[in-house]
Amino acid sequence: MTPPERWPSLPEHVPALPDPVWPQVDRAPHGGPPYGGPGTPPFTGFDFSVNTNPYGPAPSLVRALRGADHAAYPDPGYHAVRAALAEWHSAEWGGQGWPGIGPDGVALGVGASELLHRLARAFLPPGGGTGVLSLHAPFGEFARAAQLCGARVEQVTEPSRALRGGRLRGDGLPEGTRLVYLGYPHNPTGHLPEPGELSALLNACAECRALVVLDEAYAPFVPLPAPPPHPQLVRLQSPGKAYGLVGARPAYALAAPEVVARLDNLAPAWALPASTAAVLAELPGAADFLAATRLALQGHARDLAAELEDLGELRWRPGLPFMQLKVEDAAALAAALLRRGVRVRGCASYGEPQWIRVSARLPEQNRVLVTALRAELGGAAGGERWAERS
Repeated sequence: MTPPERWPSLPEHVPALPDPVWPQVDRAPHGGPPYGGPGTPPFTGFDFSVNTNPYGPAPSLVRALRGADHAAYPDPGYHAVRAALAEWHSAEWGGQGWPGIGPDGVALGVGASELLHRLARAFLPPGGGTGVLSLHAPFGEFARAAQLCGARVEQVTEPSRALRGGRLRGDGLPEGTRLVYLGYPHNPTGHLPEPGELSALLNACAECRALVVLDEAYAPFVPLPAPPPHPQLVRLQSPGKAYGLVGARPAYALAAPEVVARLDNLAPAWALPASTAAVLAELPGAADFLAATRLALQGHARDLAAELEDLGELRWRPGLPFMQLKVEDAAALAAALLRRGVRVRGCASYGEPQWIRVSARLPEQNRVLVTALRAELGGAAGGERWAERS
């Protein structure tokens, strides 16, 4: 029997459902190659909209992924994975008066998005009255997770001034704040709080029983001091970006055991595929890959930033692979560049419709980006200074 081209819209074909528990919330926009739907050819151009290591994937992580046992169920508690990550990170907090991280302080997830949704469900119960405070615009998935729980999302547009001025003390946080989100560093602005500012914020959150969600997705790209240990701190890790393996969706969070227990409570059995668990367990062994490629990528980003400075106002924290360029109409420019086979990230979803974000790739690929931008924005020929650096 040939199925109908579309499901007939007759009463007997409409399911009878209870009232929805969760509100309908639009999907958050993200970078990545454009997908036109079934039958559309895959994007074959240059993608500067995602912040991933162009030298990846890390060979040792690929070997771990391919060597994973997919014929058997993994350990439902993933004890070996948690132990490996706990031992790796415990050295960061040595000598700071902190007992270290045990396996019960590691929560595992398939992508940071999944962990953020669990954090929202664990600490933002439906019904309103609670909220998220974000220093700069939050990662879109976290905002969406909060909205699904009926929570409000408030944004601090000048977090450095607020932190240094003491406005974000316990009695200064919006009433009902349960989660405070900030990037370490923030994407796309590159903002980075000072250790003293972060400590003050953590102490303020302890006063009102709120957690600080520190998104460290881009911390591996640039050497940063380890954040101060604190029981209110949740350190969110998504190493797929730095190790060039985002498709495997490895992610984990470091937090107090009481927080991890609440996150684990919301995870189904065998939440991680064997391959993702193997990648996470092997992360400590891939440190040499990151150290070598990070230095090269920092140089490529520095060269790219020097070129983009000629085209407009540039926002870039040295060492990071991504940067922002201010233009008149980011959406129109992104569309024009896509027709040239170049994908960039518009920043309208961050509340900055006049900015685009790009992430440095290999020199010959960056040359394509600069040439396309010069063609659309005007300016000198795109290859002159690239030839000097080749």
